[in-house]
Amino acid sequence: MNTARILVLAIAGCAGLAALYLASGSDNKPAPATPPVAQLPTVDILVARSDIGLGQTVKPDDLQWQTWPAATASNTFMRRDTNADAIKDVTGSIARAPFIQGEPIRQQKLVKADGSGFMAAILPTGMRAVSTEISPETAAGGFILPNDRVDVLLSKRDKNPDRNGPDIVNSEVILTNVRVLAIDQAPKEKDGANALVGKTVTLELKPEQTETLARARQSGTLSLALRSIADVNATDVNTEDNRNRRGETVNVIRYGVASQATMQK
Repeated sequence: MNTARILVLAIAGCAGLAALYLASGSDNKPAPATPPVAQLPTVDILVARSDIGLGQTVKPDDLQWQTWPAATASNTFMRRDTNADAIKDVTGSIARAPFIQGEPIRQQKLVKADGSGFMAAILPTGMRAVSTEISPETAAGGFILPNDRVDVLLSKRDKNPDRNGPDIVNSEVILTNVRVLAIDQAPKEKDGANALVGKTVTLELKPEQTETLARARQSGTLSLALRSIADVNATDVNTEDNRNRRGETVNVIRYGVASQATMQK
């Protein structure tokens, strides 16, 4: 056999043996130690096991304890280490606002009915629930839903001093940025509907606003103007200022023709 070929085979064999030795030696080396994972402090927080709708009575099956990072646990959450009987305490309460699955339970969104009706239970302190008649024509075509914000307008039809002329229609905003509590007997949307047609609307009003609405119902026709969701925290317009502004010129629509009229003092 050729001497050169024998030399090449010998070198290849030595290289193979060296590789095998190195491979076997590396298997015996201890694996590098995994650094310990830092454990964040946690607490058990009471959360909704399933969705809880507006006005729903809370049951034990609707609740569960869930581990939560202590650093992000708000003081408004219900914690097991400070109130182990929270499930028992919350059971029977009425949801003043909906909870979604996994949302922490907060006392501010619950109320104990103590035998009172649902509407009385969800009303904020000092507020009143007042109902008035509506129609699709006076309620934004039925697109006003519970929890929306609206302005209430009063329209009056006055006799024209000119006996041969058409009646004069004057309109003014009597209430601004008030919350809709219910349409008919529905305090919430039905099956995600974006329109809810009814004959009665229930509004959340201050005591002095209830008097304004009661007088207006006897004076003319009421209409609701839907407000943008961005106006929820807008400052209310003082209705007393609206009344003091009588005598100013306003636009009046007469049989589809726009004209101007002076509001009477």
